[in-house]
Amino acid sequence: MAKILVTGGLGYIGSHTVVELQQQGFEVVIIDNLSNSKIEVLDNITTITNTKPDFNKIDLKEKNAVFNLFETTKIDGVIHFAASKAVGESVELPLVYYENNINTLVYLLQAMEKYNVQNFIFSSSCTVYGQADELPITEKAPIKPAESPYGNTKQIGEEIITDATKVSNLKAIALRYFNPIGAHPSAKIGELPIGVPQNLIPFVTQTAAGIRKQLSVFGDDYPTKDGTAIRDYIHVVDLAKAHIVALNRLLQHKNKSNFEVFNLGTGKGNSVLEVIKTFEKVSEKKLNYKITERRAGDITAAYANTNFANNELGWKAKLSLEEALASAWKWQQQL
Repeated sequence: MAKILVTGGLGYIGSHTVVELQQQGFEVVIIDNLSNSKIEVLDNITTITNTKPDFNKIDLKEKNAVFNLFETTKIDGVIHFAASKAVGESVELPLVYYENNINTLVYLLQAMEKYNVQNFIFSSSCTVYGQADELPITEKAPIKPAESPYGNTKQIGEEIITDATKVSNLKAIALRYFNPIGAHPSAKIGELPIGVPQNLIPFVTQTAAGIRKQLSVFGDDYPTKDGTAIRDYIHVVDLAKAHIVALNRLLQHKNKSNFEVFNLGTGKGNSVLEVIKTFEKVSEKKLNYKITERRAGDITAAYANTNFANNELGWKAKLSLEEALASAWKWQQQL
């Protein structure tokens, strides 16, 4: 089977995708610098799949190390997750985000070009749309000026890949995620934020577990039905499976252009308060939360129109919000 390089392969979405790749018979090579992940994840992947991926502790900012890996390893495709990913933090540390998310992408694409690796899946984000004019959001929605440096790195990343596909053999698919949540049903891998969580669900589960005293809901004055922001929450296992479908599309030469873009979501939006109430129902735990100020860089609402991914990729999200939150809680309890 094909050998696939997964950057950030011990991270949240990366680790779930590695599991799906291995279960589909792919050989996996992981690069991770462990800046926002833990080496124990490697053992947990191995426990789930009975196969240990080839792990390399490499920081993609070290260009020579990246080229050395391509020199010594025959790679058939790359799935690129490695990036800094917190909206709020990116507002405070823009230059860190530009170096980490843009330079590393360029080095990776240069290595792929030199060693003639043609198949590339890019971990993009619905943040590229900003506050969209119409909901649900289709792939044809205009790319608005980014609301945060993080969102901007995803926009610039897509532009870099587009330009590279015009002048090389590169074939690429950008997958624009909405909000990944949940954990593997084994509860062996899940979202493992280092320090204070930047995302809603780990903060919810840590509050329920007593690790955090109180959950902050950032703003209740948005123009939504209950005043809280609306997002499209997709189970990470559904998301991981989409990467395998997209990769196979490239490997089997079924792509219709050298750069394609797909939204990955459920097609349904849920408000922060709806998520809290649903979590309370599935966990039978009351959450201590308070309404606080809006957070810089946050938009009112974003949820996907997934028709293109459903029809063109033959992929559809199958797991519900309840199932995702139950799996996240099971993972938190296991921790």
